[in-house]
Amino acid sequence: MTLFYPLLFLLLLSCPASHADSPLPVVKATPVLMKQIKVLAIGEGQVRDSLRLPARVDLDQQHVAQIGATVTGRITETDVVLGQEVRKGELLAILNSTELGLAQSAYLKTGSQVNLRRLAVNRAKRLLASDVIAAAELQERESMLNEADVDLRTATDQLRVFGMSDSDLERLSKEKKIHSFLPITASIQGTVVERNVMVGQVVQPADALFTVADLSHVWVVAELPEQQASWVRKGDEAIVTIAALPEEELSGRLIYVADMVDPNTRTVTVRMALPNPQRIFKPHMLATLLIRKQDVQGLVLPDSAVIRVNDSDHVFVETAPEEFQLRPVQLGIRYGNVRRILGGLKLGDKVVVEGGFHLNSERQRKELE
Repeated sequence: MTLFYPLLFLLLLSCPASHADSPLPVVKATPVLMKQIKVLAIGEGQVRDSLRLPARVDLDQQHVAQIGATVTGRITETDVVLGQEVRKGELLAILNSTELGLAQSAYLKTGSQVNLRRLAVNRAKRLLASDVIAAAELQERESMLNEADVDLRTATDQLRVFGMSDSDLERLSKEKKIHSFLPITASIQGTVVERNVMVGQVVQPADALFTVADLSHVWVVAELPEQQASWVRKGDEAIVTIAALPEEELSGRLIYVADMVDPNTRTVTVRMALPNPQRIFKPHMLATLLIRKQDVQGLVLPDSAVIRVNDSDHVFVETAPEEFQLRPVQLGIRYGNVRRILGGLKLGDKVVVEGGFHLNSERQRKELE
């Protein structure tokens, strides 16, 4: 057994040190390389973290209404076209519904039943006062009147669900004439942005026939990567630029930051409200949303100093004359050409801000050798 100990000892000596224990790479710069390098001491400055996101103009869902039929029927008339401005209550289409006619018929019948049974109750009260009938007879007729009242309330509620107003019900009760045509009207003032109906089409209550939107208010919507979700807050300053209107730059505040991550895109939705009185901004226009934080005092670093190694940020720090060490750093979001230092460097460290690429190439060449 002792014969194998020397071999095992040699194998241990030949094993490389673990990555965690290996020292940070140091590069010795040649005089020629030093001419291409610029070193700057780390200092403090006013920085404002910002984040730029692709975005789009969208409808303000608080000023949008989907309008449909309240009862099954066939469209007999509609003159509304896409882009038309409509007022609240304006007629969009007319619907002919057999179901509505049957509901009106039931309403009239139950109304007649209530009147007849109320007369029967009043007559029974007079007869009871004259000892012609027993009290049980009056109670039975009152019970029948209560049942008829329930049926009338049910029929009334059904017609209200179908869209008939109190004045419509009053006219129906007075005229006793069934009217199976139902108007479909705009529930808000705005622009018709969707029209999914034509004359002769049979529609259901679940169908969205028209979409009306108030385009004087729009949203700018962006998707924030979940890794940066904790960085953004409702009320943060936001600046939007529209691709079709590059000279327009508008500022505002975030009005919404989603509380949930979209499981398909791994993003969080953020929104900014945008006034649009002149209808300049069209829904689905492409935009850019810049989210900005308040100015803070902290260590800053020129973005030109950052070297990406193994998908992480590094910089070269001068440790001795003509010697530079590659060091990992934690940096904030880019603002202009400056990055805020979150970790890995301290005040006064001398960092290579120009020529880092050449130093990194020299480091890689030495490692290959």
